[in-house]
Amino acid sequence: QLQLVESGGGLVQAGGSLRLSCAASGYTFSDYTMGWFRQAPGKEREFVAAISWSGGNTYYEDSVKGRFTISRDNAKNTVYLQMNSLKPEDTAVYYCAATYYTRSPYSNTYNYWGQGTQVTVSS
Repeated sequence: QLQLVESGGGLVQAGGSLRLSCAASGYTFSDYTMGWFRQAPGKEREFVAAISWSGGNTYYEDSVKGRFTISRDNAKNTVYLQMNSLKPEDTAVYYCAATYYTRSPYSNTYNYWGQGTQVTVSS
């Protein structure tokens, strides 16, 4: 099992920044591609970003490109999501997840999930 715990969510004004963290324990963290997803009230969970096991490759959903940055520190078993220029439409519960797939935006390909952290962006 890989346990994932997110932190760093909160309330921020539009245009502000937040950095989410996801700490992993259990299996070997560096074996996994890590992803961030989000789910707004009444909407389906959607892909936000993913990073390969080495950190050498990153992928983003179009609406967050240029504003969000995913990174990882395998020595600390942690993946991060730096979110800048936040918009009210970024409001959601953000989840980190792990997959053996090299690259996937599909939530059903991720094997392990954290409990989520709330991000609220006020206008």
